[in-house]
Amino acid sequence: QVQLVESGGGLVQPGGSLRLSCAASGSGFAIRAMGWYRQAPGNQRELVASITSGGSTNYADSVKDRFTISRDNTVYLQLNSLKPEDTADYYCNAEGLTSGGRPFGSWGQGTQVTVSS
Repeated sequence: QVQLVESGGGLVQPGGSLRLSCAASGSGFAIRAMGWYRQAPGNQRELVASITSGGSTNYADSVKDRFTISRDNTVYLQLNSLKPEDTADYYCNAEGLTSGGRPFGSWGQGTQVTVSS
C-alpha cells in the first residue's frame, strides 16, 4: 500500500512562491506517475501537473510557465507568480502497479494553498 504525505502549503501574497512536497512510502508497488491536483471550494478537482517515472511532465494551461513539477524520491511542485485564483487544496496522487500487477491510485491528505493580500 502506498502512503502519500504532502507538505508545504500556506498563505502567500499574490506574486509570491511556495514549494509543495509529496513523499511516498510503503512497499510492494511500482509508481508509474505522480501528479498534483487541486480543488477550490465549489469546483471539481483538477489536474495541475504530472510527471512520469521517465520524467515526462504535463501541466494545466493555467499554470504553465509558473509552476514546475520535479521528483527525486519525493515529488515537488514549485509554485511561482501565485495568483488568488490558485487558492485551493492541493492533493498529491500516485498511480502504478502493485507487486501483483494490479493497477492502483493513491491520494494524499491534501495541503491548503491560500493566495491573498
